[in-house]
Amino acid sequence: MPDAIDLLREQLREHADDQTKASLQRFFKEEVRLYGVRSADVGKISKRVYKIVESKPKTEIFDLCEQLWQSGMLEEAFVANNWAYSLRKQFEPDDFPIFERWVNLYVDNWAACDGLCTGTIGAFLVRYPVFVENLKQWCGSPNRWVRRAAAVSLINPAHDGQFKAEIFEIANRLLLDPDDMVQKGYGWMLKSLADPFEDEVYSFILDHRASMPRTALRYAIEKMPVEKKREAMKKI
Repeated sequence: MPDAIDLLREQLREHADDQTKASLQRFFKEEVRLYGVRSADVGKISKRVYKIVESKPKTEIFDLCEQLWQSGMLEEAFVANNWAYSLRKQFEPDDFPIFERWVNLYVDNWAACDGLCTGTIGAFLVRYPVFVENLKQWCGSPNRWVRRAAAVSLINPAHDGQFKAEIFEIANRLLLDPDDMVQKGYGWMLKSLADPFEDEVYSFILDHRASMPRTALRYAIEKMPVEKKREAMKKI
């Protein structure tokens, strides 16, 4: 089993280059640990190496994901997310503490947060909706990435019209959050919910536009008609 991790890292190093590393770093305000591998290549390497381990029990694959998270390398976090998401049909309630630990201990940038939350955690919540209640607790975390995770974990379910009431509650809890990454996260969540429920999201925005940070508001209305955008952005 350790050979799979060694092989993965060897291939990531082979595909790394300084120009890609510098280009990727520009997407982050904070310093991010990178090999410097294009995302398309990371995906190909991830799939190739996963074939070595896919027949192993879920617990062993999760252990490998843990090792990848522990490295602190962004590309390895992407692979961990891919491998965990590949097991989504095997998810069980007892897996949630594992995912929650990954968010709390290892996520330290928006890309790692969004990769884990929109994929693995989002799929888990669709399978076990009762755990959406846990996201409400995340809203009070001192960790900005945990608070962002509370919103972005619902991005894909929101597109499908799921968890509407919970999404509005989480948006309310995060409404005045001072962190721009959290504001962008819950704005994105509302934008996704607007796909099936545009009028209700629009009403929510109008009700809260006086206090909602402009960053969150702009994200939430991004795909709405021009006249709704104009009205939502009016100063009141």
